[in-house]
Amino acid sequence: MPRLRQVSRAEADPIATLMYDMLFGERDPVATPGTETGTPGDWWTVFALVPDCLKHAIKGFQFYRDPARKLDPQLRELGQTRAGFTRGSQFVFSQHCKSCRSVGVPEEKIQAIPHWSVSTIFNELERAVLAYTDALVLEGGRVNDGVFEILKTHLSDEEILELTYITAMYEMHAVMSRALRLEYDDVDERIVEIAAPNGGSHDVMNMVDADKE
Repeated sequence: MPRLRQVSRAEADPIATLMYDMLFGERDPVATPGTETGTPGDWWTVFALVPDCLKHAIKGFQFYRDPARKLDPQLRELGQTRAGFTRGSQFVFSQHCKSCRSVGVPEEKIQAIPHWSVSTIFNELERAVLAYTDALVLEGGRVNDGVFEILKTHLSDEEILELTYITAMYEMHAVMSRALRLEYDDVDERIVEIAAPNGGSHDVMNMVDADKE
């Protein structure tokens, strides 16, 4: 379950009600969850807690899908999908694999996004987009000049700004989804201590050090 309260249809603001109608029909998405893509749908019911926040997020979705965008949708989706993967968001990664298909990214490229750096399937620009995404997400924006030079060779300044903004926006969504345990990111922490058999508490490395004496 999400870490925050969900907003039922009866409590929903008009903007949330509009989205509920589009995504869930007449159902109350809290009482009867589930979307056509298989997600629980609780991203929407949690964001509905702050209608202005939901509205702002929706405008972000509208921004990147606007026909006025100069950036190739396939490059956009490569960045969004890789951002979800590298930030460890099952939700963002999974949803944007589907979005990749919707804009014509070949299946073999979608499958190679997790290991793009050792794949030969991507062209020079695609590799630069993926490297740029890793620099944004994993390096906090520390982008090597060599990567940026390839982007500048193929893309206009406007396209690079769009790529940067959209990719960073989806890293934010990946972080929020994990923090609030929304959708497919409602998972338990897997990095925990595994108890030793029979309640043992020996320090193995201490035993190794002792054996050297």
